[in-house]
Amino acid sequence: MAGKLNINVHSEVGELEGVILHTPGREVENMTPKNAERALYSDILNLSVAQKEYAQLRGVLEKVTKTFQVKDLLADVLKNEKVKDNLLLKICEREEKCNIIKHLNSLDTPELSRQLIEGVVEQKNTLTKYLNKERYSLRPLHNFFFTRDASMSVLDDVLIGRMANKVRDREAMIMETIFDFHEGFVTKTVNPINSPKFNQNVSIEGGDVLIARDDILCIGNGTRTTSQGIDFILERLLAQKEKRRHILIQELPHKPESFIHLDMVFTFLDVDKCMVYEPLILQTNRYQTIHITIEDGKVISIKEEENLLKSLQDLGMDLKPIFCGGTKDSWIQEREQWHSGANFFAVGPGKVIGYGRNTYTMDEMNKNGFDILKAKDVISGKVDPKTFKKYVIALEGSELPRGGGGARCMTMPIRRKQIKW
Repeated sequence: MAGKLNINVHSEVGELEGVILHTPGREVENMTPKNAERALYSDILNLSVAQKEYAQLRGVLEKVTKTFQVKDLLADVLKNEKVKDNLLLKICEREEKCNIIKHLNSLDTPELSRQLIEGVVEQKNTLTKYLNKERYSLRPLHNFFFTRDASMSVLDDVLIGRMANKVRDREAMIMETIFDFHEGFVTKTVNPINSPKFNQNVSIEGGDVLIARDDILCIGNGTRTTSQGIDFILERLLAQKEKRRHILIQELPHKPESFIHLDMVFTFLDVDKCMVYEPLILQTNRYQTIHITIEDGKVISIKEEENLLKSLQDLGMDLKPIFCGGTKDSWIQEREQWHSGANFFAVGPGKVIGYGRNTYTMDEMNKNGFDILKAKDVISGKVDPKTFKKYVIALEGSELPRGGGGARCMTMPIRRKQIKW
């Protein structure tokens, strides 16, 4: 990697200058219907189809920004013996598998990187192991292609996720090691588990953390990010004793599973537009929007707001909502939200990526000034996104959406140009 990249993300829509991806590999296929629920899936995926679809996301992003792969970054840091020893010890102690450290140390760095993600197959060399139905000593990281969750670029720092489910803990360990020790990145990591006030109720995942502006965070509170996790972020902001800052918290339903993160119902599209799942974000319901204001190291206000958009408007961000699933039929809205119809990823102001399968959502985007570009046309060079003022690049998606996430879920931005508000 030539030169060092300073981590810097002050908004959701600033022009993208670097993003971390993880192309799904055998870890996606290394599950069965019996263990799919444990892996946080409702069904098993077809890897060959998922990889073809993911290749569109990767190909589009390679056209517009620098991209980095988790597996390559991990292999880079594992070349440092001390870093490798510390990470393996941490993983094996956490997963109670210290008996396999010798095997892991025997692998070269690319293979070790692969196995830490795709899973370490159990060596059936004793009767107990032979009779054990578990195939893996270290289970595959089935969810790692959703790189958004295990680490979050927040301004100049990287917040390490405290995952809601133990099956994803290793993802956070790997990302923390990459950001702490990769020579290509300049940043500081912040990990909730290192806080003196840490307790087991703390969980924070990146799908719930949206940077509206450098002084405004929007955070979802639901099954993956707890109130205690949000209090940790609040604690960090209070300790900085900076200018006035705002945290807007949106409560989320615990069911169905398509509501696991805030970015499944709300994402930023431009400096003045956002995508919303209207029944939750704008309609009257029992899910609160709470506004915390802090200044000079103190909470000066905490109150309930009408909704997320009204709160942002009061803070000088007047956003026009575009409705996931269109405006006419609540059933269509519900169907398209289920397939990540609200989950868009911005590569610049008014320049976003999402699933083309959500046709009613795409129609709404088009009505609001976004040209619809096919991902395959962008990758082939048939269409040049630079010639369009506002656009949405439509990814093909039949298999990937079944994993439970969209373009924002699958991307971890590490640098954006700052917006002049």
